Amino acid sequence: MMNMIKNASRVGHEFVVVPHSKIKLSIAECLVKEGYLKAVSKKTKKGFPTLELALSYTDGTPKVSGVDRISKSSCRVYKGVKEIKTSRGGYVLTILSTPKGILTDKQARKEMVGGEVLFKVW
Repeated sequence: MMNMIKNASRVGHEFVVVPHSKIKLSIAECLVKEGYLKAVSKKTKKGFPTLELALSYTDGTPKVSGVDRISKSSCRVYKGVKEIKTSRGGYVLTILSTPKGILTDKQARKEMVGGEVLFKVW
């Protein structure tokens, strides 16, 4: 999903349509709160549920310029609350899957929970 967002924003598309799942919806809502996406809406395409993501731009440059996937199916990466650090002075947003749901690194430190590091976006 994140690579689809990155590629579509580099080309200049307004929207991206991805297959629906609960984790994708919660990640997209987290990205809307942080300003990387404008909006998320549930749609149905050919009888299957999808998510339509509105991409965000500032002066023609995309907000999502890069994505780095950290945790993979072959190698899961978990961090405790004390191990979660900001990267590049807070310019890079880290998304974690925690017991309290999908959170950013700032929210996870505030909630005092750790979890699986999914990816970084900038």
